Formats: sequence, C-alpha cells, structure tokens
Amino acid sequence: MSEMQKAGAEQNSKYPGPLQLLGLVSLAAAGGWIAYSASVIDHHLPLPLAIDSDRRLLSSGIAGPLNYYMDDSSNGRPLVLLHSVNAAASAYEMRPIFQRYREQRPVYALDLPGFGFSERSNRFYSPRLYAGAIRDFLASVPDRPADVVALSLSSEFAAQAAAERPDLFHSLALISPTGLSAADLQKVSGTADVNGSDRMLKLLTFPLWSQAFFDLLATRVGINYFLKKSFHGEVDKGLASYAYLSSHQPDARHAPLHFIGGKLFTPDILHKAYTRLQIPGVLIYDKDPYTGFDAIPDLLLAHPNWSAVRITPTRGLPQFEQMETLGRVLDNFWQAVHR
Repeated sequence: MSEMQKAGAEQNSKYPGPLQLLGLVSLAAAGGWIAYSASVIDHHLPLPLAIDSDRRLLSSGIAGPLNYYMDDSSNGRPLVLLHSVNAAASAYEMRPIFQRYREQRPVYALDLPGFGFSERSNRFYSPRLYAGAIRDFLASVPDRPADVVALSLSSEFAAQAAAERPDLFHSLALISPTGLSAADLQKVSGTADVNGSDRMLKLLTFPLWSQAFFDLLATRVGINYFLKKSFHGEVDKGLASYAYLSSHQPDARHAPLHFIGGKLFTPDILHKAYTRLQIPGVLIYDKDPYTGFDAIPDLLLAHPNWSAVRITPTRGLPQFEQMETLGRVLDNFWQAVHR
C-alpha cells in the first residue's frame, strides 16, 4: 500500500461507517425524545369524570384507594362493570353499558388499580392485586351478590376472584375474554417464562426511559392506532379523547408497563379459574385482534349452565358498536339467571 493509500485509510478510520452513523442518529433521536418527554409533554392534564355520575373512593386493603362510579337511584340486583387493561384504560370503556342500565338497577363502574382515579403508584402490579381489588370492592360496596360484566383481560381477574369468593357473584358476563386462544391453550404454568418477563419488566421500567417509552405509546396517533384495531367502524371519539387524557396523568405508566411486560396474564387461566367457576356465565365475542376464543367449546362443556353468544361485526368492544344487540344478550342472560 502506498503512503497516500495509508494516509487515506487512516483518515477514513476517523469517520463512522453507515451502521455506526445509523446507531449515532438513533441514539441522538432517543436522547432527544427522552428530553422532550421530560420537559415538554404535560403529564398533569385535567381529567374529567369518565361517567357523569356520583364518584366515590374505596380503601382497598390490597390495592389502596379504588375509584368507582355509581348510580344507585334504582332498585334491583347490583351490576358491576370492569374495564379492560391497556395503555390508557379506564371506566370510560364501560360507559355505554353504565348508561343503558343506570335507570333500571344499581350500577357501579370501577377504575382498576393503576387507572383512572384509582391509585397509580409505582408498585408491583399482578393478577393477584387485581383479583383482590375486585374482591374487596364486591365485599364492601354492593349490598348483595352482583352481576359482574368484565372486559378483555379483566375477565381473568374476575374469574380468579369468583373462583375464590363465589358468594360475592350472582353471575359473570365476559366480553372478549383473554386466556382462551390456541396460544393460551399451549401454555402451562410450569413453562411460563418468568425470568424473561422479569427482564422485560426491568427493561421497560428503567428510570431513564420508562416515561419516554410510555409517552411514545400514548400519543394521540398511538392511541388511535391501537383503538382502531378494536373497532369494526370508526373509533369512538369520546373514548379516544378520554384515553389520551387518562394516559397523561402522574404515574400513568406503571400499570401499563406491567401489562406490556407480560406480568398481568395468568398462564393456563382456563384451568386455574375459568373451569372452576360454579356461577352462571355468558361469553360474548366475535373477532379480536389481541386474543382468540378456541377454548370456548371446552369451557361450555365444563359449564352446562354457561352460554356463548357471538355479536358480529365487532372486534372486542361491542358496547360501542352494537350496544342494542349487547343489551339484548345481557337482558336474556340475566332474565334466565334471575329466575
């Protein structure tokens, strides 16, 4: 190699190659977003009521302050509504059901731990925490066993609570429940990747970037992207708007990051809870981009007093797109179990 070529090689070695340059740009972008998240994004937005009704707090021994909405101006068996778990969940998800039944019977809609006006502190969120919160609520607020309607992942928590305290439940309606897909059927508790989920949670909750990472998910674009998957038609604007406000509160990231880290799912929930239930139940489903329902036939075989109803076309949130149909399904179910 000539002296000129050597000099050129030495000069080129001082500059980054394409991959190195890409890494530097990515690092700079990440650093910029972290700074933007910390200094520009408002995490204290005003949060209105999810439901226009009385709002109260229950002090749960296991979950801390639990917020709930209530309308007990009518008589009848209590109806308790449990929203799903996602990056921006709240009782607003159950608002259409609340509004339909509030003049017919006492209705309660709970903000689960880590969401809405309930405690959102930096703690370990687990299925036991959520099942315990549901048990505490049902044991303290309604004056008798309630009809419970649970959405998506909260179906697992409600099933665990009902398996442990069936005396608190009169019936259980599960809308688009998780834990019943073909993939779920292949999972057993002994093979759960606990170490993997621990590592994922530590990565997601690392103080330097946990808030910035959550803020990426909770942009208006991000919220609409994920909600669109759950709507057959247009996304409900009120739900999207409230989700954005709810996700921009102090400590809003903690529960969702446990969800994303895989800490809120129970392996083999079918046999640990669903098949153990003795109370009347109904499964309401259609298509859901986040779960499947392959185990419904097995679950119905285990529960002759259970039924399954498909409401189509929906993608996990029939209360926003097919509330009249959903209301008829629930009415028929309750008329049968209230005899």
